[in-house]
Amino acid sequence: MSSATHTSLTGRLNTLIIDSGVEGGGAVLVPHGDLVHGCADTLARTLARLPDDTDRVDLDMSEVSFMDTTGLQFLEVLDTYARRRRVRVTATGWNDQPRRVLQLAGLDPDDPLHGPGTRRESVPSVVVLERAEQLDRLRTEVEQLRQAIATRPVIDQARGILMATHACSSDEAWNVLREASQLSNTKLRKVAAEVTAGAEGGGPPPSPELRRALRTAIDRCLN
Repeated sequence: MSSATHTSLTGRLNTLIIDSGVEGGGAVLVPHGDLVHGCADTLARTLARLPDDTDRVDLDMSEVSFMDTTGLQFLEVLDTYARRRRVRVTATGWNDQPRRVLQLAGLDPDDPLHGPGTRRESVPSVVVLERAEQLDRLRTEVEQLRQAIATRPVIDQARGILMATHACSSDEAWNVLREASQLSNTKLRKVAAEVTAGAEGGGPPPSPELRRALRTAIDRCLN
């Protein structure tokens, strides 16, 4: 049995799917994907389908590699279910980036629902966390991760184009992009996007300034 929701971040984050299994009175849920917008609804639908006699719910979070602040609502849904149904719930096995988010939110990554710093009557809500300075740091970190997710495919494509065109290694292609970015005072992502667009059939070539920077970078890095 599984529930799913799709993310909205340029289609590059992973769809959240929750596999569930019930044995005796215990349920094991295994989310796969990212805890972003819509994840709380996916969990709520999964919990609603559990048998009425379920007395324990264990979530294995090891297949989740990314969460943003809306992922905290995922925990709120789980905590509310536990209090209303009076059942024991756990959410363990968090990976590095989600653990960082939980730590910045003041929760124990090893047991965010019951560990030190967690008020048993309620998991801290996003409204409360917005009053804390640490949430600003959290938002900055998540935004940087979003940019990395959105940027990397474009840069990888440009590196592949340079490797195929100039018979160079991946590291050499990276050095060309970085050098061209510095020489033309252009963001690396824009350099990569123009290289990629120029290689596509009918795509516009890079600007004259960037073409000069690329030629200089290729001469410096590949010759």
